[in-house]
Amino acid sequence: MSNWVTLFEAIEASNKTSDKVKALLAFFEIAEEEDKLWLIAIFTGRKPKKPITATEMRQWSAEAAGVEQWLFEECYSVVGDVSETIALLLQTKSSNQPINYSLSQLMHELIRIGKLPVAEKKEVLQNLWLSLDKGSCFLFNKMMTGGFRIGVSQQLLVQALATHLKVTVPQIAHRIMGNWSPLTHQFQELLLNPNSNADASKPYPFYLAYPLEINPEELGDVTQWQIEYKWDGIRCQLIKRNNQVYLWSRGEELISDNFPDLIAAAMVLPNGTVLDGELMAWEHNAALPFALLQKRITRHKPSKKMIADCPCAILIYDLLECNGIDFRTQELYIRRSKLAELIGNELPLLHLSPTLHLKDWTDVAKARLESRNLRAEGLMLKSAQSPYQSGRKRGDWWKWKVDPYQIDAVLVYAQKGHGRRANFYTDYTFAVWHQQKLVTFTKAYSGLTDKEIEMVDQFVKKNTLEKFGPVRTVKPELVFEIGFEGIQESARHKSGVALRFPRILKWRTDKKVEDANTLDELKRLL
Repeated sequence: MSNWVTLFEAIEASNKTSDKVKALLAFFEIAEEEDKLWLIAIFTGRKPKKPITATEMRQWSAEAAGVEQWLFEECYSVVGDVSETIALLLQTKSSNQPINYSLSQLMHELIRIGKLPVAEKKEVLQNLWLSLDKGSCFLFNKMMTGGFRIGVSQQLLVQALATHLKVTVPQIAHRIMGNWSPLTHQFQELLLNPNSNADASKPYPFYLAYPLEINPEELGDVTQWQIEYKWDGIRCQLIKRNNQVYLWSRGEELISDNFPDLIAAAMVLPNGTVLDGELMAWEHNAALPFALLQKRITRHKPSKKMIADCPCAILIYDLLECNGIDFRTQELYIRRSKLAELIGNELPLLHLSPTLHLKDWTDVAKARLESRNLRAEGLMLKSAQSPYQSGRKRGDWWKWKVDPYQIDAVLVYAQKGHGRRANFYTDYTFAVWHQQKLVTFTKAYSGLTDKEIEMVDQFVKKNTLEKFGPVRTVKPELVFEIGFEGIQESARHKSGVALRFPRILKWRTDKKVEDANTLDELKRLL
């Protein structure tokens, strides 16, 4: 476990990609194979289920530390992270000779704890806490809560693994996808000697586009680019192999059970077919609000009524596998032609994403501005000669999104962040005016520079009005420009609206609180 702690500290200490890859390589060079496999699982979202509730965790750790619950809560309000609070409180009670568990041992213990009766869970967990050093205790708690976030993308993990194993990046990216866990697979089996026939459900790594940051005319002849809408849904892969259909989200979740209607529609596809597309709430050849799709994505085995009330379809972008043959190295215009033959206009719920045949870049720019009327986020520009690669690559695929919606709002609540930001107030809640009162409508965590974060942090500390656990009510003085991709009605929020992808665009130091927008102005964007 000390190797795991060393890795975490090295990653948190630097923003440089090269430093993070170096730290990962150092871990892979000395770790046991089972520990390597658990590290990959953790970084790719394959953690065990949370074994206890948040309330149990706080109560039991306070008991183990020998402090009253109110004192634990006061400490938590200062630290801002429950996992770190527990580690700090328990370090005075823990053994002078802590046990150096391996990462895999702790993960197996975490799984075992989840199967115990409540009373036994408590005793085992408290003893375990007291046997760990501070760093190991902190990381174990993070993994147990499911709130583990670390500044390493899957792309960096793949890069380090490829270097360590002397295998290409695309090969590693493909091998770590699919339905596996450290409980069912060995490191060698998964990464060095994979059986291509072992998992018929295995998807391919997704190819991702870069934001367009140049004048599109610099891309050259418009006829050499496939232009289509950037739909606002959930990127997915639809797979049919061995007479079984599987549906994967880009987040590597197998969501077949959530969409039995789409699985049934895909049964007519030939075996050995893998399609890349966008899962959408869709009816009468038009996109529906994203909120409907959210209802479906959270519902396993939906009822017939749910399926009827929230109709969905997949807009197919690309053909990755045809008749069991990997098509990704074929040029896009070839894949598209074959895809049109396969999908046509006859398959219910599976639609070919339309391409736009435009005469020049001026017309492309007009189509981009009009895309929001179709509930699209903008346009995708794909080179007709491009293969289907893995990960995010520059040059062949670009996303040209419409400008975000913007609203000026007031900072009213703040909470400390995680990892490198654990000592700063970086998680903010914003409000707009309604009937001469400020009404909260969204949270945002990104968009400020490190210098601005420090300045806001100082403001929060000097202008706190109330404390609610780790949350601070802040004197309403700071105005920020909030950007977001979409807006919908929501009964869950006091404002009556919910935003898609909110983030801070700018700190409006030139504006006063009374200059912030109103809720009515926000709702006009619905």
